[in-house]
Amino acid sequence: MKQIDVTMVRVYCSEKDRQHQKIIDLLHKEHRVAGVTAFRGIAGFGRSGQLHEAGLLDVSLDLPVIVEFFDRPEKVVDVLRAVKEMVGPGHVVSWSARANLD
Repeated sequence: MKQIDVTMVRVYCSEKDRQHQKIIDLLHKEHRVAGVTAFRGIAGFGRSGQLHEAGLLDVSLDLPVIVEFFDRPEKVVDVLRAVKEMVGPGHVVSWSARANLD
């Protein structure tokens, strides 16, 4: 199994205004990255310090969502330009990894 260098990216966003879906659409339809997974959190907070969490009686959800994707480093550089315009500073984390893409 041949492995190549990839860049993993984790984008911290929210369900509010379907922000996570806009990012997934960008990654899938416009950039066709190698892989994407979205995770819904049960609680979280960011720079504002406002806690967002799920409760038994929640009707409208504004829970944290992590959109994680990976691809070759040169492709991720281009994709990150678009993603960073969609989220605020401090919402994108990336690291190097290896994957079997072929």
